[in-house]
Amino acid sequence: MKGVTFITDETHNKRFVQIDIDQLEKHQNKVEDLLDVIIAESRKDDDEISWEEVKEQLKASGKL
Repeated sequence: MKGVTFITDETHNKRFVQIDIDQLEKHQNKVEDLLDVIIAESRKDDDEISWEEVKEQLKASGKL
């Protein structure tokens, strides 16, 4: 994508992404999808909680 630069470390591994703000505004949907993937990937090893447990926690905290 135009306006995207990868910044590498000393061993030439991609470490950071620099995105031009103008391009970010033009491609907002793509960036949001990318962030969703990054978040999902970062949480893949988290413990799973059943929907029933979540509902119980929300009720106990008064949010449901």
